[in-house]
Order: sequence, then C-alpha cells, then structure tokens
Amino acid sequence: MSNITAMMAEADTAVRVESPLYHANLPMLAKKDQQGEVVLREKALLGHLVLRGKITNELFAKTVARVLGVALPTTPCSSVENNQVLVQWLAPDEWLIITESGQEEQVQAELREHLSGHYSLVDVSGGQTVLALSGPKAELVVRKSCHYDVHPSNLPTGKCVGTTFAKTGVLLRRTGADSFEMVVRRSFADYVWMWLQDASREYGLVIEK
Repeated sequence: MSNITAMMAEADTAVRVESPLYHANLPMLAKKDQQGEVVLREKALLGHLVLRGKITNELFAKTVARVLGVALPTTPCSSVENNQVLVQWLAPDEWLIITESGQEEQVQAELREHLSGHYSLVDVSGGQTVLALSGPKAELVVRKSCHYDVHPSNLPTGKCVGTTFAKTGVLLRRTGADSFEMVVRRSFADYVWMWLQDASREYGLVIEK
C-alpha cells in the first residue's frame, strides 16, 4: 500500500460525526445552574430516512409495516411510533422515518432487501437534526415564532406539520401538552438555536442533555 493510499484509508476511519449544533456545546451548557420555564434539548445524531412509495400498493405498505413494526400513517400530518422508529407523514407518497442513532443503516438495509418495484429511500441523517422544546412556556415560544395555529385543538399530540418557524422551514410536531419537536435542516440549525435563545429570554431557557 502506498503512503497516499494509507493516508486516505486512515482519514476514512477518522471521520468524525458531529451534530449541526456541536459548536454550541449544549452538553456543557446543560451542566450549568439554570432556571427557566422553557427547556431545549437537541436530539442529536438520530437516523433520518425519507421513504417514497405508493400507499395504494398493498405489497409496499405491508412490507414497510413488517420491517418498521408500524403501519405507515396515511392521514395527512399524522405520525406513528414504537420503541424503534418514529414515522411522520410528509405527503401522500412520502414519509420521514426517524430511528435511534446508528440504527438507520439496518432499517435501510432491511427495507431495500424486502421492497421491490417503484420506491425511493434516501438517508438524510447528516442534513437535519431534531430540537425538542418543552416546559410551561414552550407553547408561547412556538406561538410567537410560528404562523401556524398551534393550539391543541388544531395541533393535537402526534400531529406534524411542515411550517415556517421564524424564517425557516421546519417539520413541527406536538409531543405532549407542553412539548414539541422540530426537524430542522442542518444549514438553519444555528439560526433556529439563536432565535430560540432570544425568543425564550423572557421566560428563562434551560438546556437539557
């Protein structure tokens, strides 16, 4: 093996996976004494897969359900989850599958092994992250940052919508009475992080691991 080849091989094994907000050092901020009514946590380095296919294709739908352990949600803006995956509806023929860190490769391999015909499966894990917002004032922060009506009657638990948060697009999902999750594109993660710091200032922002 030449020196150049050896260096390239060494570089390949030394690739470092970093969260879109690694520079903010959120784990360090979480160690500090904090008080506030808004809690922010980055659910970093999860697996993100975008699946496309015809839900009217019975074989496609049954195969995906067997691999994931849950049936694909067919109601617009709905989501389903189990202990392994979270699946969010994006369009009539498109879903976002979120897995635990490191599990996306196995899920992708199993889907590719069992699926056939016309479908698309893309790993977008490096291109986005998930921010979780909770606490008694979390909804107020979301309300003043988002044009979408997030009242529980319009955004109940489990519902997910593609909307504008501040000035960037996110996939917003209510996860509880006072909790939300946002899927944010990598290139806008820092912008959303800075926005949340400012929008939460009057309530106090707590960073959680």
